[in-house]
Amino acid sequence: MSIILRLDRVMADRKISLNELSELVGVSNVNLSKFKTGKISAVRFSTLNAICKALDCQPGDLLEYSEDIS
Repeated sequence: MSIILRLDRVMADRKISLNELSELVGVSNVNLSKFKTGKISAVRFSTLNAICKALDCQPGDLLEYSEDIS
């Protein structure tokens, strides 16, 4: 099982750049880039809350569960 991060898709839908989102959320470009590319293993609720507020979305818009098929 795995969690797929969809920040890139939501950002594209909202036409917002990583720099703009970084300023709105108060998180570094590097950390948001890791979230965007799925290279994180955890996210703070405060960060997730700030991202959802800035993008006017729900956590489910950013996170997707996928069962691994073996």
